[in-house]
Amino acid sequence: MNFALRPPSAGSSGPGAGGGATMENLEKQLVCPVCLELLSKPVVILPCQHNLCRKCANDIFQSANPLWQSRGSSSAAYSGARFRCPSCRHEVALDRHGVYGLQRNLLVENILDICRQQESSSRVNTKPGRRQLLCEEHEEEKINIYCLSCETPTCSMCKVFGKHKDCDVAPLSSVYMRQKTDLSDGIAMLVASNDHVQEVITQMEEICHTVEENGQRRREQLVGRLDVLVGVLDERKQELVGLVAGEQDGKLRRLRSLLRRHSGRLEAAAALLEAALRSIEEPHVPVFIQSATAIMEKIAVMSRDSDTERPELGFEDMSHLVIDTDELADMLRNIDFSPGVRNDGEEDPEGSAEESQLDLCSRF
Repeated sequence: MNFALRPPSAGSSGPGAGGGATMENLEKQLVCPVCLELLSKPVVILPCQHNLCRKCANDIFQSANPLWQSRGSSSAAYSGARFRCPSCRHEVALDRHGVYGLQRNLLVENILDICRQQESSSRVNTKPGRRQLLCEEHEEEKINIYCLSCETPTCSMCKVFGKHKDCDVAPLSSVYMRQKTDLSDGIAMLVASNDHVQEVITQMEEICHTVEENGQRRREQLVGRLDVLVGVLDERKQELVGLVAGEQDGKLRRLRSLLRRHSGRLEAAAALLEAALRSIEEPHVPVFIQSATAIMEKIAVMSRDSDTERPELGFEDMSHLVIDTDELADMLRNIDFSPGVRNDGEEDPEGSAEESQLDLCSRF
């Protein structure tokens, strides 16, 4: 159901009686002949004094000049481009700017703004105490009933003669009171639910704070004990890493020596290739023969010197440096929170943890 806020009317007579017809006639003069809608800004005026939306003018121009691509095209591409006015068929010649060179009709644009403002103000009466809901299909009828089938407010004429004549309706006031009561009940339920949720949130925040404190304290205790194990592992790590680093450095020195040798040969080959390509492009025959002979000699020498020494198979493999950590890893994986007994009879995880730590250190 379509309805809008309109000021009440005392009758069809008066100074504003013909305002609607006048605006309607004015709007007909402001319709674009291409898109058949109100002219959209910017509005361009043709030499024949007819107006077009710039977008519509550009569409006509593009269809008439398919080779014209954009404003950035060269002047030769669109010199002498033309199209015809859709209203009077007058031929319009464009300059190098294309459609963007047409002059804007600021007067028409201002009239369009006034029309839109007038249409907006005619739908809503902003004076307090005089707002009324009126049916858009029956302009003098108030919205006074509610269509239960379509779930929308409507007027009595729509129920008798309009599209709601076969629907179930109810007085708008009764529907208003019922829905207002339902909404009030829903608000009360929502407020009660929010209060309960807020109480739960407060309790959970307190628990979170306690958990954070306990977790921090226990974390510090466990980290202190595990740091002892980390110290033992770090000592052994330094020794083993030193052995691996020594063998790694020896292999890297040999590889880098080979890399320097092969890189120098590759650079010389690239320079020779570049010289050969320049010689091929030499247009003078004697000069070409002289340079080509020297280059081919260098190519022959480089081909004979095919020193491509490389490391033996498996040179990069360092898997012979091994360490058996399976048993130790199993012990570390089995570290657990072992329960102990405190003086008050409750379990004390700290005492048993110390025993487990001493036992693990002895195994190291």
